[in-house]
Parts: sequence; C-alpha cells; structure tokens
Amino acid sequence: MWNSFFAICLRCGIASRSLVWLSKMARCICRIWRSAMFNLRKSNSKLYDQNTFDDQFMRDLQKARRSVIIESPFLRTARVEKFISTFHRLKKCGVKILLNTKPPEEHDGTYQLQAQKSLSLLQSAGVEVLFTVKHHRKLAIIDREIIYEGSLNILSYRDSCEIMRMTTSAPEAEMLIDFIGLNKFMEVK
Repeated sequence: MWNSFFAICLRCGIASRSLVWLSKMARCICRIWRSAMFNLRKSNSKLYDQNTFDDQFMRDLQKARRSVIIESPFLRTARVEKFISTFHRLKKCGVKILLNTKPPEEHDGTYQLQAQKSLSLLQSAGVEVLFTVKHHRKLAIIDREIIYEGSLNILSYRDSCEIMRMTTSAPEAEMLIDFIGLNKFMEVK
C-alpha cells in the first residue's frame, strides 16, 4: 500500500515538476506514519506522588475483577486498615489477592509488632502472603494489566516524598510478573 502511494506521489511530483508539493507531501506522509507507527501523542502511563496516589490506586483496586498483587516490604497497621474493607469485598467477589513482603523478623522492635498485627489483619481478609527475604520492591499489579511501581510503600506509607508510575499494559504486567518470579510460587490470574 505505502509503496504504491509513494510511487503515485513521486510520479505526480515529477510530472508537475513541483518540488514544493512533493516536499509538503513527504512531510505529511512522515507525520502520519510516525503517528500511526509509534503513537507518539498517547502514553499508557501516568505519574503520581504521595498526595495523588491513594485516590487513583483505590479506584483501580475497587475495579479489580481477577487479581491484585502487592509488593510492600513494610507494613503499618494504620495503612493496612485503610485497605482492609476493600480487600474483604474483593475476596467475596472472587478476586485473588497476593501480598509479597519481607518476613516480620527482618523488622526491628515496633516495626516487627506492626508487621505481625498487619499480617494478621490481611490474612483474616483472605490475602495470601508470600515472604521474601531482604525484600524491598514497591509495586502493585491489578488484573495482570495495571502496574504501579515506584518508591511508595503501599501498605506502610506515612508522610514522605514519594513517586509511583501507573502503566496500563497487559504484556508489561506479564513481563513484570515473570521477572519478579511470582509465577514460580503460585498461579495468579
């Protein structure tokens, strides 16, 4: 298709001896091709900070239909309580929820107690917990399509300057799940 279109344009340009017309046509074709091939004007990711993350994440979390994966190395009871009713509702709807965190014994003093209490709350809501030694990743994957990744600890954040990028892409979500090795431990739909 493109070859015949270029051939016609070239013939018309040469026949009319209008290099200006040919130049304009070439620029127009290049813009159309770039837009179609690379979709430069449309991004599938957005950035959030500590002030804007919670509202968007909660909206996406409440829309979950199949699965929620959260990797949060630290757990704080007050933060977990913010999400616990949503987790209960999602579990009743058949949504699989997986938390990957560090073992409580890797925390010191107060944080260890916070982690144990938080884990108890999460497990009572039906959240499956996976422990990873020296864990430090902060991310979430909703329905194997919506990815949040950045510096914000989803289940322990309190009052620091953070950033999270949300990307909507099923292929990238699958790549991330494979990369962090969650398919090895349990099936997440």
